[in-house]
Amino acid sequence: MALHWQDLLKEIRHRRPLRNTYDEMMAGLSSLDRLAVWITVHVGTMGFFLVIFVWTFIWLGWNFLAPTRLQFDPPMGFVFWLFISNVIQILLMPLIMVGQNIQGRHAEIRAEHDLEVNVKAEQEIEVILHHLEQQNYLLIAMLEKQGIKLDEALRIGQERHASSQ
Repeated sequence: MALHWQDLLKEIRHRRPLRNTYDEMMAGLSSLDRLAVWITVHVGTMGFFLVIFVWTFIWLGWNFLAPTRLQFDPPMGFVFWLFISNVIQILLMPLIMVGQNIQGRHAEIRAEHDLEVNVKAEQEIEVILHHLEQQNYLLIAMLEKQGIKLDEALRIGQERHASSQ
């Protein structure tokens, strides 16, 4: 009987081994999907914002402050800057959506795995609680065999606990 609860725990752990859902998901992605995730992760950073901000500041500053013969995008119109900005936006929008869809799939896989871990933990806790219950029955039987009443044993235990604090 002593090994029974240990065997149950081993069976639960063997039936549902822990796994790395991120590695599993990334292994199943194509190189284009990986690129979409990489771009999605990096476009949403302060570093990317600063790159766009500095690029815009330099572009607009040059075309405002440089001598007219060196300006390549006429001030106030900034047609070329607007064109490049729109192309970047048009390309990034669907690419970011693809990356977010992939990240959403990973979130669903991770949530499913979390559920599996929680179910496994619940099963292990049930086995441990059952084992503790069996130990309680054995201890009560030992007390009764020695002629000690359960109420008396509990009172002594409470007194010792109170005195140790």
